[in-house]
Amino acid sequence: MRRGVRSFRQFRYAFQRQECNYSFSLVKCQKVLIDTGYRVTDNADIDKFSCPKFIASRTLTTDAARVSNGDVNEGGPLVEYERRIAAGELVDGDSCQVGTLRELQRLYDELVESADACKLDRYTASDKSGRSRWLWSRLMPQSSYSPIKGLYLYGGVGTGKTMLMDLFFNQLPVNWRKTRIHFHDFMLNVHSRLQKHKGVADPLEVVAGEISDEAILLCLDEFMVTDVADALILNRLFRHLFNNGVILVATSNRAPDNLYERGLQRDLFLPFIATLKERCVAHEIGSAVDYRKMTSAQHGFYFVGKESSSLLKQKFQQLIGEEKACPQEVEVVMGRRLQVPLGANGCAYFPFEELCDKPLGAADYFGLFNSFHTLALEGVPIFGLHNRTAAYRFVTLVDVIYENRAILLCTAEGSPLELFDRILTIADAQQMAPRTSTRSRKNDDSDLCVDNELGFTKDRTISR
Repeated sequence: MRRGVRSFRQFRYAFQRQECNYSFSLVKCQKVLIDTGYRVTDNADIDKFSCPKFIASRTLTTDAARVSNGDVNEGGPLVEYERRIAAGELVDGDSCQVGTLRELQRLYDELVESADACKLDRYTASDKSGRSRWLWSRLMPQSSYSPIKGLYLYGGVGTGKTMLMDLFFNQLPVNWRKTRIHFHDFMLNVHSRLQKHKGVADPLEVVAGEISDEAILLCLDEFMVTDVADALILNRLFRHLFNNGVILVATSNRAPDNLYERGLQRDLFLPFIATLKERCVAHEIGSAVDYRKMTSAQHGFYFVGKESSSLLKQKFQQLIGEEKACPQEVEVVMGRRLQVPLGANGCAYFPFEELCDKPLGAADYFGLFNSFHTLALEGVPIFGLHNRTAAYRFVTLVDVIYENRAILLCTAEGSPLELFDRILTIADAQQMAPRTSTRSRKNDDSDLCVDNELGFTKDRTISR
């Protein structure tokens, strides 16, 4: 009986879905240059709008075959995954991804069956929002946790977390209250809303009300917490969101217990971890394969050596064509403006110091790529203790480039691996050989930077 109800609901929702564009890419980073040998690639045919087929992998199992044959379900991410395998869009071979897809398929099935109980249909949602919702909650306080737990996917770099979540998201009915957003962008949106509601007794509750009115299913890509302000906000924000029935699907490089590890005032962040584990099923993608490195970089350039500045300027000039590069200005969130040293034809040119040594952040970088599709960055240095803050900004910059599918051309003092060679996690530092009587202090590398968060995020940046 239950299977029959499920099939009927999916038949009904099939008519409500619109055709999705499946040409997104697991290797969006092909527009962020990294050659297999970390040296110059010779392809200047850069197309802002091209997006090659992504490569993924799976192992065909009996359960997956049953799903694709219609014995279990007639739609969902696992079925779409099988379709792409058959069409040759994905490569067969990774059982870890299939295990993750089973979790996504389970969540998909539960959401379809409980769509009404979860109030997912945007056309039947309440009209109350914002401050009106906040005032109503003061008069009639109530908690309405969703009957369905969300999903928190975590694992190493390049294992396909983003691709799998997007595959899941794009299979959902279009009439549902849902959103898919990068975590950086999500937090910028939260801060912007908080500014708008400044003066309200509990602006976070108002912001949570607005977000949950717009989306009951919240898909956050690359969940990571490095900022103390974000860490202090998240606990109360998500308590309100979960109280409003929000279902979270997130991807991250870090397990829930390792989020914001050794961060300032982490004791105030720990209740959020407990809430996250209560409201989401944590699932690790155990694959050790970095699929980004299985593709050849056909876009962008990575020049090693300080003497490569002239090559970078030459490639920049080829991209802008006959247009003349000149200083420009772009607007970012909350009225701020970012000065661009040189820009033309959708391409921006920056010395590294102008983007990563100044007090800039994700908001500025998102604003930049709202106006430009290509960044030429000159002089990326070797990172260490002396420029740790710049390293954090560079990591954020590459994240934003990746999320916006933009193109990076740069000169650097070393390969991506060499740039972060002095950045260590605590575990890495503990494994280093201790100083002995035959090793003097002057032989130690005084610029080593032991930073857990940066030590973990560097792998993602190197991969991209």
